[in-house]
Amino acid sequence: MASNGDSARLLADLVAIDSVNPGYGAGGVGEGEIAAFVAGWLERAALEVRVEEAAPGRPNVVGRACGRGGGRTLLLNGHMDTVGYAGMSEPLQPRVEGRRLYGRGACDMKTGLAAIMLAGAHAARTRPAGDVLVAAVVDEELFSIGSEALAGTVVADAAVVAEPTDLDIGIAHRGFIWLEAETAGRAAHGSRPDLGEDAIVAMAPAIAGVGELDGALRSGRAHPLLGHASVHASTIEGGGEWSTYPDRCRLAVERRTLPGETAADAEQELRRLLPESGGVRVELVREPLETAADEPVVQALLRAAGTRLAGLPFWTDAALFAAAGVPSVVFGPGGGGLHELVEWADLDQLERAVAVFAELVDEFCA
Repeated sequence: MASNGDSARLLADLVAIDSVNPGYGAGGVGEGEIAAFVAGWLERAALEVRVEEAAPGRPNVVGRACGRGGGRTLLLNGHMDTVGYAGMSEPLQPRVEGRRLYGRGACDMKTGLAAIMLAGAHAARTRPAGDVLVAAVVDEELFSIGSEALAGTVVADAAVVAEPTDLDIGIAHRGFIWLEAETAGRAAHGSRPDLGEDAIVAMAPAIAGVGELDGALRSGRAHPLLGHASVHASTIEGGGEWSTYPDRCRLAVERRTLPGETAADAEQELRRLLPESGGVRVELVREPLETAADEPVVQALLRAAGTRLAGLPFWTDAALFAAAGVPSVVFGPGGGGLHELVEWADLDQLERAVAVFAELVDEFCA
């Protein structure tokens, strides 16, 4: 097992590498440098490593610690990209104060990435019966193209996504659906109301309806770990200038879903709020996660961690692996300041997570 200093040093090395998602603008350098670091580190730890592009210039790294044979295969997943750091003070200079390590990505989620890398090294040394896969993926902060590509090919008996859960065991979270509603009008000069039709005014009942629908969802069916579904209006766009009737209005809506709810359901909910001429388009669907408490990976984590089963407020890549038929949970060390100007990882939780992952490997892959 890694020493306390090993985990903190590895986390500091990861934080020092700029890996801002390129979707965050011109300052986003991407995951190339950190992928090379992770691949080299895993190779030195005696894992078999392959680097596969999820998209041009966006490399996933997958290390395999080969077992003796006959055991279960465990996938440990973490993302390499971070959000941007405009306004932060020395975001790439990892700083330790007490039992906290500060820097961009420290909590979200290079602390979890460090923990699973050390778990892979443990598996390579001890060689349980089954294989351990350590996957460092791209693009979780935007569209999850890294885990989406991996979920289409990976063969595993269970997956753990090491997002920060403060060492709770996440077996459920909501999904989300992005939808766009559109109403049509007729462009005309503002002095000719006889010719113009106002697409923004046509959208107004739908905007009010979204609020009413949210109220109904929040007072309706509740999930025992997740609570209620929700919906909100995200952006609205329409019109061009003061003196012209707008011929188009577009409303972006996000619907947070519970297990059992579908994109077709959400599309119909929004369509009912629009005038007959309006339209709805589904832009992105991310399914909820719900993993049975009696799954072997859940029970093994419970024994190793001694923490609680939880529903998580945020979506994770675990849902992609679950949709591919791999029982999946979310478990990782935490901290604070995710996506904020001061971000930090809890080094005590990191050390504990390293120990828990080692115990999980020893039991689950035996």
